[in-house]
Amino acid sequence: MNEPRDTPDATTRWMQGYLKAWSSNDPDHINALFTEDAEYYTDPFGEPRRGRPAIVAGWLDHADEPDSFTFDWSPLMITPEMSIIDGVTRYAAGPVYSNLWVIRFAPDGRAREFIEWWMDQAQPAEDS
Repeated sequence: MNEPRDTPDATTRWMQGYLKAWSSNDPDHINALFTEDAEYYTDPFGEPRRGRPAIVAGWLDHADEPDSFTFDWSPLMITPEMSIIDGVTRYAAGPVYSNLWVIRFAPDGRAREFIEWWMDQAQPAEDS
């Protein structure tokens, strides 16, 4: 990315890349999001996935089927180094999750740290 990372467009582009990777589960799409030494946290108390090979492996171990979900999001905060995202994931045949994502950017616009916390809203998607 040549555009400064603190613009909504830069965050939107990263999020579009994430959604493309989420929908495709293509290792190249996943790799494009993260620095070589990135850390990916999936819960507040666990160890992160460290490095792109571990991130891709963990992602693919928990891959969602394409078109099995929708994801709505909005930025809560955008700075030159970080974006915080509020999101809702709805699975067609299952739960609805509230998401809080923290993305810490490297100078090139890829994530050097990604925190993904989600909470089950305990309601089926069709009831939302």
